[in-house]
This record gives sequence, structure tokens and C-alpha cells, in this order.
Amino acid sequence: MNAMKTEQVRQVRKAALAVGVGAALVGGVLLFVPDQGPVPPPSPEARAMIAVGAGAPAAVPDLTALISNRETWLRTHPEDDQSWSVLGAAYVERGMSGADSASYPKADQALQRSLAVRPAERGNLMALVGLGSLANARNDFAAAKKWGETVRNQEPAQWMAYPVLIDAYSGLGDYKAAAKALDKLKELRSDGPVLERSTQVYRARGWREDAMAKATEAVAGAGAPTEKAEALSMLGELAWDRGEPQEALGHYDAALAAASGHYASRAGRARALAALGRTEEAYRDYQTALEKLPEPEYALELGELYDSLGLSGDAQSQYATVLARAREAQGDGVDEDLVLARYETAHGDPQAAVARLRTEWEQRHRSMEVADALGWALYEAGEDDEALKYAKRATEQGQGRALFLYHRGEIERSLGMDGSARRHIGEALRLNPSFSPLLAPRAREALNELGEMPEGGPENMYGDGEEEEVELVPARKPAPGRSGAPSRKAESATPTPTTPGLHAPVGTVAPAKPSPATYGRG
Repeated sequence: MNAMKTEQVRQVRKAALAVGVGAALVGGVLLFVPDQGPVPPPSPEARAMIAVGAGAPAAVPDLTALISNRETWLRTHPEDDQSWSVLGAAYVERGMSGADSASYPKADQALQRSLAVRPAERGNLMALVGLGSLANARNDFAAAKKWGETVRNQEPAQWMAYPVLIDAYSGLGDYKAAAKALDKLKELRSDGPVLERSTQVYRARGWREDAMAKATEAVAGAGAPTEKAEALSMLGELAWDRGEPQEALGHYDAALAAASGHYASRAGRARALAALGRTEEAYRDYQTALEKLPEPEYALELGELYDSLGLSGDAQSQYATVLARAREAQGDGVDEDLVLARYETAHGDPQAAVARLRTEWEQRHRSMEVADALGWALYEAGEDDEALKYAKRATEQGQGRALFLYHRGEIERSLGMDGSARRHIGEALRLNPSFSPLLAPRAREALNELGEMPEGGPENMYGDGEEEEVELVPARKPAPGRSGAPSRKAESATPTPTTPGLHAPVGTVAPAKPSPATYGRG
């Protein structure tokens, strides 16, 4: 036991040094720990510091304790640039872990204060790393790339630059650059941050077995309950991608057993329960997750689950939550256009969704998620030819999420490409028969309408064989929908919740033929 506690103290010291903060970082705990005799367990702020120093997730209560500790210290030591950086990093982590976007402006202030005390030119790279993490948390991937590359260029051996760059490149859709950044990170480290980012990069490239192996390794090597829960949650996501909700449920249950406050796992558990037909349990888990982790994506998922069961009133309440939460996060500097566009495509005005997503594309946010969402919004707005270009972009990496495959197949079906449509819709259902409570039934209907493959095979079973390059599309006034209609959606007299302050108006809801986009995390 003594050896274990001594190792904990060593980890705290190492964590403090990893971010350039001295022994006073945790209010004297490090300074006065004896070298011999009984060793007290790490305090909550020390646990958070271990996580911060290792690049691992930390529990929200521990982060709050670290924030309180550093704020108290800085009242009497305002020229401590390192503590300002730690405070900013803790605010970023708390914002991400608790969907607390109000932490982001505080993080920005702390990190800017750190740079004011000691500029980056004088070696304050940790503040730049913090700004990169903050930009990623706000979905400002171009800014995150700038900060991460600045740190890398000044100090190539600074490992903390590379997780920032991997997240930024992935958000920009530059998966080759993300893989190169991962290779460099592997040269510098071999523990939690490498395993987490390896899982992320491999998943994006469609290397499911490799992603699962790295996530499994991360579970085995996790040093704290929250870190273990995060790794188990990744295994749950990978199982969900494979269409194995029962296995996903097992991973999410294990994650919650490790850390009951890991609410992303609670939301994942709800998704798996819904796929297994255990809807009452799914409702409860979604509501619990949303109470503690009010992500707009989870509210959208729950709303669509209600919709699939004909509970339109409950669905509308959740859609209002999507808009309210997105508006709040936008006020704190978070780019929420992707989730808002998904909502508008499915339940509001697809043309407004197209406008949002064109802006994202212009900002070089060209991930598979944005490509898929833009392709589907264009399809719902009646612009099928252009929609297919983006649908191809979303599936060309080999990642092959069931939702993306279904979207591509439905777009191909609208263009008369029955062979390709049959292939992609069928592949979506084979991969995950329950990929969406609303769209999976539509996929089965579409496959039935397409019928059996013609004898001898169709002429265009695999498309035209050409993957068209998607060029930067300038923002323009959306074209009218098919046959001059505003969009594919039927007119409805049911008003949608208004969204003052958002970037584009939201139209009507409750379409006659709903077509939501259920994405889950990531």
C-alpha cells in the first residue's frame, strides 16, 4: 500500500512538471509530502493535475477543485503565468466534460492572462496548447491548427501539441495530416493520449479492428476511473458502429461502473437500449445524461426516438432543447452549426441547413461529418446531383458509418442509380440495422422498393466508378426544391421553436415524411 501511495505522489509530481508547474501547484500538497512514512492519497485537485499532466480526462468534481485551488492561489500570485495556463486548461476540460460552455470564456481569459504575463516568445508554449484545446472544444478547428502548429514549430518534441493537431486536422477533414501527427505523437509517448488518438484516427479511416485493439489497450492501461470510463465508452461507440447494441451496452455499463458520472456513456447506453427495444429505460438514461451533460446532440437523439414512437409533443420539447442549448453555446463562442443543420434538415428548413453547411465548408471544416450533413441537406433541398458529390466524400475514406451509407444510397436512388442505391442502403442495414430510430425503417422500405437485383446484375451496380473531387462551394442563395417546391418536405402548420440569435432561420417542423439524422457521439 505504501508503495502504491508513493507512486501516486510520483505521478502528481510528474504531472505538475509535465505542464511546467512547480510543487506549489496543488496548494502545498506536493511541497510537504514526506519521503518516508504514510503518504496521504492525492487530493481532488491533485487527481485533476495527474489527468491534466497525462493528457487524460478528469472527473468534473476534481477539475472544479483544481480550478478553485488555482483561483485562490492567483489572487495573491497574479504573476504566476504557469498557474494561469493550468487554470485555463482546467476550464477547457471542465467545459468539455460537463458540456459547460460557460467555462470557455473563462478559459480564454485565463490563457490570455498567462500570455500577458509571459508571452509565447519567452517560452510560454503551454498557454498556446491551452488555446489550441479551447479552439477544438469550440469547433474552431482552423484556430486550433494554428496554435498547435505554432507550438510544434517552436518545439517539435512538445508532445502536447500533437493531440491538439490530431483533433484539429480531423475536424478539418485532413485525415492524412492527422495520421502524420499521430505518428509523431507515437515517437514521443506510448500511453493514454496515444491510445485515445490512435482509436480516433483508426476509426475515421475505417480500421475497426485496429481501433478496437487500441481502445482495449487503453482500458487495460487506464490509471484512473474517469480515464478507464472514457476508454470503455470508446469501445461502446465502436460496437455501436458495428451494429452490436448488446455489446455496446456492456461496454457502457462497464464505463458507468468505473465512473458513475461519465454521462457520455449514459447517453450511449440510452442509444443502445433504444436499439434493443428497451425504450422506457432509454428515456430515463437520455434524461439523466441531458440533466448533467446537456449536449444538443443528445436532445436531438431523444427527440427522434420520441418521434419514431409517435410522441410528437415530447419530441417537440426535445427539439426546443436542441435550439436553446445550441443558442447558449453559441453565445460562449462554440460553433454549433453542424448540429443545428442536422436539426433543420430533418425537422425544419433544409435550405437553411444548406446555407449553414456551405459556410462550414468555406471555413474548411471538411470532415466526413460535415460532408455527409451537407450532402443530405442538399438532397432534402432537392439538389440531388450536388448532394451526391458530398455523399461520396463522406464515404470515400472507408469509414462506412451506416448513416452515411444510407444517405448516399437514398441520394443515388433519387438519381435513378438503383444498383448503387441497393448496394449502399443494403450495406448500411447490414452494418447497423438500428442506426436511426426513424431512418432505419425508411432504409428497409427503400430496399424493398428497389427489389431484387436484376438477373445478370445492374449496369450501374457500383456507380460510375469515378469519385468526383468536391471543390469549395461559394455561399449562395439556395435553389428551390424539386419541382419549384421549397424543399422535399411537406408544408406543415405546426410552428417550430424560434431561434433568435442563430445564424439562419429555422422553418417548420413535423414534416409528413420525417428524415432525421441521428449521429450519436463523434
